[in-house]
Amino acid sequence: MKLTPNYYLDRVCLNVLAGSKDNARAIYAAAEGHVLVGVLSKNYADVPSAVADMRDYAALIDNALSVGLGAGDPRQSLMVSLISQQIQPQHVNQVFTGVGASRALLGQGESVVNGLVSPTGKAGWVKISTGPLSSAAPDAVVPIETAIALLKDMGGSSVKYFPMGGLKTREEFAAVARACAQHDFALEPTGGIDLENFEPILNIALEAGVSKIIPHIYSSIIDNDSGRTRPADVKALLAMVKKLLG
Repeated sequence: MKLTPNYYLDRVCLNVLAGSKDNARAIYAAAEGHVLVGVLSKNYADVPSAVADMRDYAALIDNALSVGLGAGDPRQSLMVSLISQQIQPQHVNQVFTGVGASRALLGQGESVVNGLVSPTGKAGWVKISTGPLSSAAPDAVVPIETAIALLKDMGGSSVKYFPMGGLKTREEFAAVARACAQHDFALEPTGGIDLENFEPILNIALEAGVSKIIPHIYSSIIDNDSGRTRPADVKALLAMVKKLLG
Protein backbone atom coordinates (compact mmCIF):
# COMPACT_ATOMS: atom_id res chain seq x y z
CA MET A 1 0.00 0.00 0.00
CA LYS A 2 1.47 3.31 -1.13
CA LEU A 3 1.59 5.89 1.65
CA THR A 4 2.89 8.89 -0.30
CA PRO A 5 0.90 11.04 -2.75
CA ASN A 6 1.44 10.72 -6.50
CA TYR A 7 2.76 14.21 -7.30
CA TYR A 8 2.87 15.34 -10.93
CA LEU A 9 6.58 15.66 -11.79
CA ASP A 10 7.23 15.11 -8.07
CA ARG A 11 5.89 18.62 -7.40
CA VAL A 12 2.10 19.09 -7.40
CA CYS A 13 -0.82 16.91 -6.25
CA LEU A 14 -4.42 18.12 -6.34
CA ASN A 15 -6.74 17.74 -3.36
CA VAL A 16 -10.50 17.61 -4.04
CA LEU A 17 -13.57 16.20 -2.28
CA ALA A 18 -15.49 13.10 -3.27
CA GLY A 19 -19.29 13.10 -3.15
CA SER A 20 -19.50 9.30 -3.46
CA LYS A 21 -17.34 6.27 -4.15
CA ASP A 22 -18.14 6.41 -7.87
CA ASN A 23 -17.22 10.09 -7.83
CA ALA A 24 -13.92 9.26 -6.12
CA ARG A 25 -13.06 6.78 -8.86
CA ALA A 26 -13.98 9.29 -11.58
CA ILE A 27 -11.92 12.03 -9.93
CA TYR A 28 -8.90 9.75 -9.65
CA ALA A 29 -9.11 8.86 -13.34
CA ALA A 30 -9.61 12.50 -14.38
CA ALA A 31 -6.49 13.54 -12.47
CA GLU A 32 -4.48 10.63 -13.89
CA GLY A 33 -3.75 9.64 -10.29
CA HIS A 34 -2.20 12.99 -9.35
CA VAL A 35 -4.82 13.70 -6.71
CA LEU A 36 -5.73 13.19 -3.09
CA VAL A 37 -9.43 12.48 -2.68
CA GLY A 38 -10.92 14.05 0.41
CA VAL A 39 -13.48 12.32 2.61
CA LEU A 40 -14.65 14.26 5.66
CA SER A 41 -14.66 12.76 9.15
CA LYS A 42 -17.49 15.14 10.02
CA ASN A 43 -19.84 13.10 7.82
CA TYR A 44 -19.64 10.05 10.11
CA ALA A 45 -21.24 9.32 13.47
CA ASP A 46 -18.19 7.61 14.93
CA VAL A 47 -14.70 6.28 14.20
CA PRO A 48 -15.69 2.65 13.36
CA SER A 49 -18.22 3.70 10.72
CA ALA A 50 -15.75 6.17 9.21
CA VAL A 51 -12.97 3.57 9.10
CA ALA A 52 -15.20 0.97 7.42
CA ASP A 53 -16.37 3.38 4.72
CA MET A 54 -13.04 5.08 4.12
CA ARG A 55 -11.36 1.70 3.63
CA ASP A 56 -13.70 1.17 0.69
CA TYR A 57 -12.75 4.57 -0.74
CA ALA A 58 -9.04 3.87 -0.35
CA ALA A 59 -9.34 0.53 -2.15
CA LEU A 60 -10.85 2.22 -5.21
CA ILE A 61 -8.16 4.91 -5.59
CA ASP A 62 -4.87 3.20 -4.71
CA ASN A 63 -4.99 4.67 -1.20
CA ALA A 64 -4.96 8.28 -2.49
CA LEU A 65 -7.21 9.17 0.42
CA SER A 66 -7.21 12.47 2.28
CA VAL A 67 -8.89 12.23 5.69
CA GLY A 68 -10.58 15.58 6.23
CA LEU A 69 -11.79 17.52 9.22
CA GLY A 70 -14.75 19.28 7.62
CA ALA A 71 -14.29 23.02 6.97
CA GLY A 72 -11.26 22.96 9.25
CA ASP A 73 -13.45 22.14 12.26
CA PRO A 74 -11.07 21.76 15.24
CA ARG A 75 -13.59 19.56 17.05
CA GLN A 76 -12.81 16.84 14.48
CA SER A 77 -9.09 16.75 15.30
CA LEU A 78 -9.06 13.66 17.53
CA MET A 79 -11.45 11.75 15.27
CA VAL A 80 -9.18 12.40 12.28
CA SER A 81 -6.18 11.06 14.21
CA LEU A 82 -8.01 7.91 15.32
CA ILE A 83 -9.35 7.22 11.81
CA SER A 84 -5.93 7.76 10.24
CA GLN A 85 -4.29 5.38 12.71
CA GLN A 86 -6.36 2.53 11.28
CA ILE A 87 -6.69 3.62 7.65
CA GLN A 88 -3.06 4.68 7.03
CA PRO A 89 -4.06 7.15 4.28
CA GLN A 90 -1.69 9.10 2.08
CA HIS A 91 -2.89 12.42 3.50
CA VAL A 92 -4.16 13.68 6.86
CA ASN A 93 -5.71 17.11 7.45
CA GLN A 94 -5.07 18.49 10.91
CA VAL A 95 -5.36 21.63 12.98
CA PHE A 96 -2.00 22.91 14.20
CA THR A 97 -2.25 21.30 17.64
CA GLY A 98 -3.34 17.91 16.27
CA VAL A 99 -0.25 17.21 14.17
CA GLY A 100 1.79 15.42 16.85
CA ALA A 101 -1.06 13.07 17.78
CA SER A 102 -1.71 12.14 14.15
CA ARG A 103 1.93 11.44 13.42
CA ALA A 104 2.38 9.37 16.57
CA LEU A 105 -0.74 7.30 15.92
CA LEU A 106 0.19 6.74 12.27
CA GLY A 107 3.43 5.20 13.47
CA GLN A 108 5.27 6.08 10.25
CA GLY A 109 6.70 9.16 8.57
CA GLU A 110 5.52 8.67 4.99
CA SER A 111 1.90 9.87 5.04
CA VAL A 112 1.50 13.62 4.65
CA VAL A 113 0.20 15.33 7.79
CA ASN A 114 -0.58 18.99 7.37
CA GLY A 115 -1.00 21.60 10.09
CA LEU A 116 -3.58 24.36 9.70
CA VAL A 117 -2.39 27.95 10.09
CA SER A 118 -4.43 31.02 9.19
CA PRO A 119 -3.80 34.46 7.68
CA THR A 120 -3.40 37.38 10.09
CA GLY A 121 -3.49 40.41 7.81
CA LYS A 122 0.28 40.80 8.16
CA ALA A 123 2.67 39.19 5.68
CA GLY A 124 5.14 36.80 7.30
CA TRP A 125 2.96 36.14 10.34
CA VAL A 126 0.39 33.36 10.84
CA LYS A 127 -2.15 32.31 13.43
CA ILE A 128 -1.40 28.89 14.92
CA SER A 129 -4.18 28.77 17.55
CA THR A 130 -6.41 26.58 15.39
CA GLY A 131 -7.03 23.69 17.81
CA PRO A 132 -10.20 22.67 19.68
CA LEU A 133 -9.49 24.93 22.67
CA SER A 134 -6.94 27.36 21.28
CA SER A 135 -9.23 28.49 18.45
CA ALA A 136 -11.52 30.02 21.09
CA ALA A 137 -8.63 31.67 22.97
CA PRO A 138 -6.83 34.93 22.10
CA ASP A 139 -4.95 34.53 18.81
CA ALA A 140 -1.45 33.04 18.92
CA VAL A 141 0.39 34.82 16.08
CA VAL A 142 3.95 33.81 15.20
CA PRO A 143 6.41 34.27 12.31
CA ILE A 144 5.78 31.73 9.56
CA GLU A 145 9.34 30.44 10.01
CA THR A 146 8.55 29.60 13.64
CA ALA A 147 5.30 27.90 12.66
CA ILE A 148 7.19 25.72 10.18
CA ALA A 149 9.79 24.79 12.81
CA LEU A 150 7.04 23.89 15.29
CA LEU A 151 5.30 21.74 12.68
CA LYS A 152 8.57 19.94 11.95
CA ASP A 153 9.02 19.38 15.70
CA MET A 154 5.62 17.66 15.78
CA GLY A 155 6.26 15.49 12.74
CA GLY A 156 4.25 17.59 10.31
CA SER A 157 4.80 17.52 6.55
CA SER A 158 3.21 20.74 5.34
CA VAL A 159 1.55 24.05 6.06
CA LYS A 160 -2.18 24.09 5.31
CA TYR A 161 -2.87 27.77 4.70
CA PHE A 162 -6.58 28.38 5.38
CA PRO A 163 -8.78 30.32 4.81
CA MET A 164 -7.01 32.10 1.96
CA GLY A 165 -10.05 33.63 0.33
CA GLY A 166 -8.54 32.92 -3.06
CA LEU A 167 -6.18 35.75 -3.99
CA LYS A 168 -7.40 38.10 -1.24
CA THR A 169 -4.36 37.18 0.86
CA ARG A 170 -1.93 37.20 -2.07
CA GLU A 171 0.98 38.98 -0.32
CA GLU A 172 0.62 36.92 2.83
CA PHE A 173 0.46 33.70 0.80
CA ALA A 174 3.58 34.69 -1.14
CA ALA A 175 5.45 35.19 2.15
CA VAL A 176 4.33 31.75 3.36
CA ALA A 177 5.44 30.22 0.05
CA ARG A 178 8.89 31.81 0.30
CA ALA A 179 9.33 30.50 3.84
CA CYS A 180 8.23 26.99 2.86
CA ALA A 181 10.74 27.03 0.00
CA GLN A 182 13.53 28.30 2.23
CA HIS A 183 12.88 25.65 4.89
CA ASP A 184 12.09 22.78 2.50
CA PHE A 185 8.51 22.34 3.65
CA ALA A 186 5.41 21.47 1.65
CA LEU A 187 2.54 23.93 1.21
CA GLU A 188 -1.21 23.42 0.90
CA PRO A 189 -3.12 26.53 -0.20
CA THR A 190 -6.77 26.22 0.81
CA GLY A 191 -9.93 28.30 0.68
CA GLY A 192 -11.65 30.12 -2.16
CA ILE A 193 -9.62 28.48 -4.93
CA ASP A 194 -11.45 28.04 -8.23
CA LEU A 195 -10.77 27.50 -11.94
CA GLU A 196 -10.12 31.23 -12.39
CA ASN A 197 -7.55 31.83 -9.65
CA PHE A 198 -6.00 28.35 -9.43
CA GLU A 199 -3.25 29.06 -11.95
CA PRO A 200 -1.96 32.32 -10.38
CA ILE A 201 -2.13 30.81 -6.88
CA LEU A 202 -0.18 27.72 -7.93
CA ASN A 203 2.28 29.87 -9.85
CA ILE A 204 3.07 31.95 -6.74
CA ALA A 205 4.10 28.77 -4.91
CA LEU A 206 6.04 27.39 -7.88
CA GLU A 207 7.93 30.63 -8.49
CA ALA A 208 8.83 30.81 -4.79
CA GLY A 209 10.45 27.40 -5.19
CA VAL A 210 8.19 25.34 -2.92
CA SER A 211 9.24 21.71 -3.31
CA LYS A 212 5.80 20.10 -2.99
CA ILE A 213 2.39 21.76 -3.32
CA ILE A 214 -1.04 20.32 -2.57
CA PRO A 215 -3.71 22.86 -3.58
CA HIS A 216 -7.19 22.20 -2.20
CA ILE A 217 -10.05 22.97 -4.59
CA TYR A 218 -13.39 22.23 -3.02
CA SER A 219 -16.79 23.91 -3.31
CA SER A 220 -16.08 25.77 -6.56
CA ILE A 221 -15.89 22.51 -8.54
CA ILE A 222 -18.72 20.66 -6.80
CA ASP A 223 -22.02 20.30 -8.62
CA ASN A 224 -24.70 21.87 -6.42
CA ASP A 225 -27.39 19.39 -7.41
CA SER A 226 -25.49 16.14 -7.00
CA GLY A 227 -22.93 17.21 -4.38
CA ARG A 228 -20.21 15.58 -6.47
CA THR A 229 -16.97 17.05 -7.75
CA ARG A 230 -17.06 17.53 -11.54
CA PRO A 231 -14.42 15.28 -13.18
CA ALA A 232 -14.20 17.68 -16.13
CA ASP A 233 -13.07 20.43 -13.76
CA VAL A 234 -10.46 18.12 -12.27
CA LYS A 235 -9.16 17.49 -15.79
CA ALA A 236 -8.98 21.24 -16.34
CA LEU A 237 -7.00 21.70 -13.12
CA LEU A 238 -4.53 18.99 -14.12
CA ALA A 239 -4.11 20.66 -17.52
CA MET A 240 -3.14 23.90 -15.72
CA VAL A 241 -0.65 22.02 -13.56
CA LYS A 242 0.94 20.49 -16.67
CA LYS A 243 1.03 23.89 -18.39
CA LEU A 244 2.85 25.54 -15.47
CA LEU A 245 5.29 22.68 -14.92
CA GLY A 246 5.90 22.03 -18.61
